[in-house]
Amino acid sequence: MADMSAMEPQHTRNVALAGALAGAVALGIALGSQHFLDLIPCALCLRERWPYRVAILIGLIAAILPRRAVRPVCWLLLPAYLAAAAAAFVHVGVEQHWWPSPLPECTAPDLSGLSPAERFARMPLRPTKPCEDPDYLIPSIPVTMAQANFLYAVIVGAGLTLALTRVPRRPA
Repeated sequence: MADMSAMEPQHTRNVALAGALAGAVALGIALGSQHFLDLIPCALCLRERWPYRVAILIGLIAAILPRRAVRPVCWLLLPAYLAAAAAAFVHVGVEQHWWPSPLPECTAPDLSGLSPAERFARMPLRPTKPCEDPDYLIPSIPVTMAQANFLYAVIVGAGLTLALTRVPRRPA
């Protein structure tokens, strides 16, 4: 029979790696849609990626820590996924016109009344996409990237919570 204390750290390390992998999948989809499908990310899209980077780092660190520290560090994955869900929810609200974007980069600069030189000086180096214009990964499915990101972050966060509160059972 396997020892329960030996099973629990491996289970928790697997949770840590799953949290890191889920972050990598989210970033991979975002980067893939940007580079291969030519979807231009807006300022909010770029900010939504940061919690996943943090989750990857936390998950990888937790996976290599001594066994007593793995579970407490794994719990730090939940605020990362909560932040991802919150950022996506803000973006969904901007897309739905529930509220304006909190980022000044999401709006076009007001160039009226300026000289041509001043206009050129205030223009961004590369064009940006307005944050209220939604992108669809699959055009025939009416779910925006921000909505899908919100659902993904909530589902992963719920799954991690269940996995961390679950007690591994001994094999029969």
